[in-house]
Amino acid sequence: MSVKLAIVFYSTYGDNHRMAEMAAEAARAEGAEVRLMRAPETAPKEIVEGQDAWKAQLDKMSDIPEATPADMEWADAYLFSSPTRFGTVASQMRAFIDTLGGQWFSGKLADKAVSAMTSAQNPHGGQESTLLGLYTTFMHWGAVIVAPGYTDQSLFESGGNPYGYSHSAGTDFTDAQKKAIAHQARRLVRHAAAISGKERLAA
Repeated sequence: MSVKLAIVFYSTYGDNHRMAEMAAEAARAEGAEVRLMRAPETAPKEIVEGQDAWKAQLDKMSDIPEATPADMEWADAYLFSSPTRFGTVASQMRAFIDTLGGQWFSGKLADKAVSAMTSAQNPHGGQESTLLGLYTTFMHWGAVIVAPGYTDQSLFESGGNPYGYSHSAGTDFTDAQKKAIAHQARRLVRHAAAISGKERLAA
């Protein structure tokens, strides 16, 4: 039986969309069944359509389904990816998380592996506080946090941090950064397999 992984992302200009796609590719290569989904857009339509790049990204994602609480029940593991907004997760992602009260109350989010990625305008623009804030929420769920730590050389070469991959918004992805994203996704799948009893961790 393969690990069922829900990758839930929010992306205004495309960075987190690309990160989620890279993670999905690596997770599938690791044998996971992946649902790639986006958090619903909650910004007013006139605001989105008033910014060409924002509107273009929303149009680009139109074929990707919006995440639902049912998807969260389906999954064995979660990977969240969202930009930083003023040092915390984007409100669109927070709004989706806030729909999960019923799943949390009934224990349907507990004991599942979870990890997170983010982006910000500059290297010290709030990435770490965003990831740590998400992890606080996941601890309330009773989920099992699977951070990348410094468990692969790509983490050192990509300029990443041990909490989760973080990207400087609007910049191209280097090979090392792509490897760091893939490593985090694979590590999450392996731990999810062990936690869910579907497979033992590799030695």
